[in-house]
Amino acid sequence: VLVTEEGKLQTPVKNKAPAEVQITAEQLLREAKERELELLPPPPKQKITDEEELNDYKLKKRKGFEDNIRKNRTVISNWIKYAQWEESLKEILRARSIYERALDVDHRNITLWLKYAEMEMKSRQVNHARNIWDRAITILPRVNQFWYKYTYMEEMLGNVAGCRQAFERWMEWEPDEQAWHSYINFELRYKEVDKVKNWIKYGRFEEKHGYIAHSRKVYERAVEFFGEDYVDENLFVAFAKFEETQKEFERVRVIYKYALDRIPKHQAQELFKFYTMFEKKFGDRRGIEDVIVNKRRFQYEEEVKANPHNYDAWFDYLRLVENDADPDTVREVYERAIANIPPIQEKRHWKRYIYLWINYALYEELEVKDAEKTRQVYQASLDLIPHKKFTFAKIWLLYAQFEIRQKNLQGSRRVMGTAIGKCPKNKLLKGYIELELQLREFDRCRKLYEKYLEFSPENCTTWIKFSELETILGDVERARAIFELAIGQPRLDMPEVLWKSYIDFEIEQEEFENTRNLYKRLLQRTQHVKVWISYAKYELSIDGPDRLQKCRQIFEEANKGMRNCEEKEERLMLLESWRDFEREFGSESSMERVRKLMPDKVKKRRKLTAEDGSDAGWEEYYDYIFPEDAANQPNLKLLAMAKMWKRQQMVEDEDDNKSPEESPEVAENDKSPQESPEVAEETQTTSDEPAAPPEAERDAEMDRDDEGSSESDSDDDEGKKESKSGGEDKE
Repeated sequence: VLVTEEGKLQTPVKNKAPAEVQITAEQLLREAKERELELLPPPPKQKITDEEELNDYKLKKRKGFEDNIRKNRTVISNWIKYAQWEESLKEILRARSIYERALDVDHRNITLWLKYAEMEMKSRQVNHARNIWDRAITILPRVNQFWYKYTYMEEMLGNVAGCRQAFERWMEWEPDEQAWHSYINFELRYKEVDKVKNWIKYGRFEEKHGYIAHSRKVYERAVEFFGEDYVDENLFVAFAKFEETQKEFERVRVIYKYALDRIPKHQAQELFKFYTMFEKKFGDRRGIEDVIVNKRRFQYEEEVKANPHNYDAWFDYLRLVENDADPDTVREVYERAIANIPPIQEKRHWKRYIYLWINYALYEELEVKDAEKTRQVYQASLDLIPHKKFTFAKIWLLYAQFEIRQKNLQGSRRVMGTAIGKCPKNKLLKGYIELELQLREFDRCRKLYEKYLEFSPENCTTWIKFSELETILGDVERARAIFELAIGQPRLDMPEVLWKSYIDFEIEQEEFENTRNLYKRLLQRTQHVKVWISYAKYELSIDGPDRLQKCRQIFEEANKGMRNCEEKEERLMLLESWRDFEREFGSESSMERVRKLMPDKVKKRRKLTAEDGSDAGWEEYYDYIFPEDAANQPNLKLLAMAKMWKRQQMVEDEDDNKSPEESPEVAENDKSPQESPEVAEETQTTSDEPAAPPEAERDAEMDRDDEGSSESDSDDDEGKKESKSGGEDKE
């Protein structure tokens, strides 16, 4: 035991060598943590049940935060925790006050500014957040994080102008390259390609100071930077002008073509303009034409992209490329066009589309001279058309004619046979017959006509053409037999044309008796006035001593036959034709006879009825009264007698020089039809033939009333008149 100078005992160290196991302070702390020697139990959870307890809790927490701040004001984390706690309690004003106190302590702390601004943005205090960012970038302009956050907030709020202004302020501090890229991307997002002018200014600056290589590099970097998504015609125009000043004409041409391939047509108007001017100054005629063709080609490309089923645009586009491009390019455009099949299988939607195939085939045959490719085009088009629903005879005929031009007659007949077998049509059969006629294959034509008539026996034109063929070949009996078969068909589409052709055929063969028999057979089927007139003219055209008598006899028979005809205009047409005949070939007595048969033209009224059965008023119309019909109707005789009596009365009145007031009977007779509600129809003579004036008609009607012939109402009266006149008026 050693005793020190102070009198303390000190145990001597026996071994001063280092211990075998060294223990560090870090190890001691780790062992303490593992053994939890200083672990304190957590404070008990406290439930706040009323406002007073809450206020006590708030006071306690605030006192703790304030004590920590008072102990060390420079520890910013204490300030941030304090402010975030107040923010969690929605005490925004207190939190804002804490942040402001913290900024007074350390205004260069980046985290403090960020937390402060984030709190304002979370609380949707936009103006406060904008104010904080503005203060932050003013105090710390070199902190890029403030600028990024500020611009992002403005863009999210949709304040594009404010965001652009922030970027402009940022660019004044000349930040790094990433900041500039952010600004450019922002402008591109909002289609503000005018900012591309900065690149152009940069390139011109280099060019102005003689750095040609640097200027070219700037333009190339600009094109590479904007890429194909944000191309701008002004950049390419400036680049091309730069190369033009350097006499690099091939480079200029490449730049223009590169830009035109990537810029939409509606955005490249100025580009086309400068390209055309360049070619006019430094290019040849071929170059100028290429510019114009390319411009039109871009327009057509835009049209067909907008609407691929706009076949008119495809036709214009194909016409353009056929005149200028090579066959492979034309084929490519044709393949693109015919790939746009109409979505609906209706013929009206395919009418324009099928001409793409026709033009394609004609181009291959006439321009490229490739017969095998033409055959493939025709075959592909025929395989595409739904023949069970509809077909196009034109493409079948063109295919057959193409095979004939290739001297492949069997192939042509095979095509037409397939067409008739799949989808027989009138046009196909006619085209096949015309084809065989041109080849002078008359036996085949006869067989085709037979097939045609089996397919469509009601087609009068086919019967006529078949008969004309036999007539041309000199087989008259066969032609006559064909006509006989034709008129014996139960249903015909144009029987009058067929009969006329048959009659003309017999006239041409000078078979007059057969012609008369045909007219008689036709008149047994129809009593049409034109048939009678044609028959009479035919008899008049035959030279003979009794031709006038036969013609007159036909007119008489026609007049007798048409007495019961309801169409009085046709009967009048017959009499007028008869009158013209007598005027030219007849005598005065025959003329007078026909004149007596001519009818009177009278104006009548009839009652109209609407669709719902209501009264629709009265209608005036013209009717014809034939003397032959009047002789058989007593009421018309009475009307004629009334006319004569009225004339006598008028003559006597003129002789006695009496005024209308002195003749009360006439006045009473004039008024009576208007006052009587039983009058349902009036007649007024409008022709030059003898006819009764209105007064005489009214007198005649009064006489009929006196004889007890009046009806109970106007409708019955009208019905009686119509029945008496032999069905003159039918509605």
